[in-house]
Amino acid sequence: MAKILVTGAAGFIGYNTSERLLARGDAVVGLDNVNDYYDPTLKEARLARLARHPGFRLARLELGDREGVERLFREERFDRVIHLAAQAGVRYSITNPHTYIDSNLVGFLHILEGCRHHGVQHLTYASSSSVYGANTAMPFSVHQNIDHPVSLYAATKKANELMAHTYSHLYGLPTTGLRFFTVYGPWGRPDMAMFLFTKAILEGKPIDVFNHGKMQRDFTYIDDIVEGVVRTSDHVAAPNPDWNSDRPDPATSKAPYRIYNIGNNNPVELMHLIATLEQALGRTAEKNMLPIQPGDVPATYADVEALVQDVGFAPRTSIETGVANFVAWYRDYYRV
Repeated sequence: MAKILVTGAAGFIGYNTSERLLARGDAVVGLDNVNDYYDPTLKEARLARLARHPGFRLARLELGDREGVERLFREERFDRVIHLAAQAGVRYSITNPHTYIDSNLVGFLHILEGCRHHGVQHLTYASSSSVYGANTAMPFSVHQNIDHPVSLYAATKKANELMAHTYSHLYGLPTTGLRFFTVYGPWGRPDMAMFLFTKAILEGKPIDVFNHGKMQRDFTYIDDIVEGVVRTSDHVAAPNPDWNSDRPDPATSKAPYRIYNIGNNNPVELMHLIATLEQALGRTAEKNMLPIQPGDVPATYADVEALVQDVGFAPRTSIETGVANFVAWYRDYYRV
């Protein structure tokens, strides 16, 4: 049994990851400030389910609270940390940039310092497919250069990867960054397309379809994401003995540092997602076709070869299965 800090435990991925760890017998301390970026009622409902486990304890804390985070690390002495808390959202970062610096940069520094000073064996943290930015070579590979982000959110996630490498290099802290690709499923985020579309279709309201429906996303089901998170957390990052500074591989290092994609390796066009949702809901959507939004990328597609090689896992849940599961949860939770 390990003692694991999961930050963002009231969030979508954090909640589901905590459930998985608790089910296998780990002790979990969940850190979350339960902010109102989206409906706190949903976050509190997730926390109420976690509270049923005797191995769970919640620390209501801001990542930006330097003294509070340091005290938590000092008192709890975590074996491992899974850092999933962040200010999310590409479009929100256009209008609220300061929030991303406070949470995603300052907050991440506090986590790194806690790990460094208190003997944490492995830090696993959330990055994002958004870091690929203006890249067009597909599928996106962790071995590609990612120097051209197109949103501040993406820039903060790339910065997290750079900060983590620095701590791996300077202090020997094993770190693993996970680039998530469009996560969906039960207990999902209300600001994401799957949730927004379902709500609007059931209410008979039009849905906004960006890039005139030609957007492609590597939709990845939550259970697959959690499996990837837990497996990589268990697989402590190690130095790559073949790393060559003349031809540096961005995904590995001579330091104990790793980067992985976790995506379904199967991009789905937005119109196909909508058709799948319509079939699951038994209703037709009224579509408001719009141009692509600032900060958005037209397509994402994950190369997961490194994940398969190192931890023996690749996401495999089809969009049809995942959407059906999400719709069943949504109808039950909201009593629709």
